[in-house]
Amino acid sequence: MAVAGRKEILTYEDYLSLEDDKRYELINGRLIEVPTPGFEHQSVLGHFSVKIWEAVKKGSLGEVLPAPFDVILSETVVVQPDIVFISSDNLKNIKNGRLFGSPDLVVEIVSPTSYVRDRYEKFPLYERYGVKEYGLVYPEYRAIEVWCLKDGKYVLHSVAVGSGEVESCVLKDFKVKVEEVLK
Repeated sequence: MAVAGRKEILTYEDYLSLEDDKRYELINGRLIEVPTPGFEHQSVLGHFSVKIWEAVKKGSLGEVLPAPFDVILSETVVVQPDIVFISSDNLKNIKNGRLFGSPDLVVEIVSPTSYVRDRYEKFPLYERYGVKEYGLVYPEYRAIEVWCLKDGKYVLHSVAVGSGEVESCVLKDFKVKVEEVLK
């Protein structure tokens, strides 16, 4: 996607030079505008962030950040996951207020308009760049999937639909019930 006289494949430098207040992600050199989320998305984001934050705080394990927060996976891949967990060991990779490299855990709240991007574009990116855990939350279906990186590939670790709970592979002993985050 060309942007006002810019080259076809954009880089992190191009991303930084954008001069508007819109939110964007850079996926394999393509600039993608991220729409403003609605109430349901933000409600889930808040509830899920708090649950993760409580577990991380209790164990002094690192930091939990909600979007918008830039994660630079490469020169042509800059994402703003809905929720990011960065372990204490990886906090050294934060420079100029952004994470350079893979977070330990990412959660995306999937909407009908973000489904393809979250499930089929970001999934292989997070896998390739070594994000240890990828959580997908589907408010429309009251479902949560937790994918864990094993030998360089994501394996479905935990899933709950309608009710029940999922557990993390990165945050030991962390479990969350569908009802706690999908009201």
